[in-house]
Amino acid sequence: MKRIVLLTDYQNRFSGKWAAVPYRSGMDKDRLAQYFREAGFEAEFLSYSQIDFRARSFRGENIIYTSSEDPGLFYKSFVEDIIYGLELQGAKLIPPFKYLRAHHNKVFMEILRDLMPISSIKNIKSQYFGTLEDVKLMGPLGQSEMVVKGSSGASSEAVYKASNGKQLATWARKLSQTGDWWYHIWDLGRSFKHRGYRRESRHRKKFLVQKYVPGMERDWKVLVFGKKYYILERRPRRGDFRASGSGIISYPEHVSEGLLDFARQFYDAMNLPFLAMDLGHDGHQFYLIEFQALHFGTHTLDTSPYYFFRNDVEWQKKEQSSQLEQVFVQSIADYLS
Repeated sequence: MKRIVLLTDYQNRFSGKWAAVPYRSGMDKDRLAQYFREAGFEAEFLSYSQIDFRARSFRGENIIYTSSEDPGLFYKSFVEDIIYGLELQGAKLIPPFKYLRAHHNKVFMEILRDLMPISSIKNIKSQYFGTLEDVKLMGPLGQSEMVVKGSSGASSEAVYKASNGKQLATWARKLSQTGDWWYHIWDLGRSFKHRGYRRESRHRKKFLVQKYVPGMERDWKVLVFGKKYYILERRPRRGDFRASGSGIISYPEHVSEGLLDFARQFYDAMNLPFLAMDLGHDGHQFYLIEFQALHFGTHTLDTSPYYFFRNDVEWQKKEQSSQLEQVFVQSIADYLS
């Protein structure tokens, strides 16, 4: 029986699960082990801290891992160290390290978009910045409406619309502000002590700016696990442009083939076992707003009464609730075979 390694965090949790009991306890590891065994794999659970690169080589081994959403992303930084070390050692990471880097990191997610040879997802263009001063160096970013996003965050908690350059500067200043006040006081002292010294920026949190796309009255959260597509429709609150996090959701019984085809084209090109996408439509074309390849919310799968799949001829809907661990393992098994 083939072995597969699953990495757990410091609370012995594997990934996230919206319907987990107890709350925020992750996927059921016993179920995962059972389903992997039925698929021909022996599951081995290890914590990130148990990885000893001198004692054991993971070269050629299949490693499934997730991420962390801890405040400040401190633990995520540790997870990145371990996962990148495994990649350097030659482990087969599911997904590759670059997608961990893109989790809660919209700047790197946009860099991945820019590097992908998929023209259909490039109708949204982003400019990304490391400091507020970088924006000033770029000069005017245009007079049209813009969307300003912090690099981390979910449910539109760090997403704003700017109608002019003044509003853009306000939101950029807010999103990029760093709170290390003692360092700034020390740095101020340097400017008095050393003539000509230029103080470090007080706005060093990275962020990005996108052109606002009008006409998107809703968006769709699309989760794909293997051949199963789970769709959640989201609408913005009155007077807001952000659908994510609004709480105004539904499970559409009829989804356009255009939406499903767009999602499928991107998913197939990514060559991954599972993927989460936020998609929009302005009345003319579809847009990939954001995507994640690991540790994304599972509410859409956990609560959807059906999923969509494509047979040899057309898209069909299967009226059936899904069990996350089973769908997750099946997508991995299909991917590895």
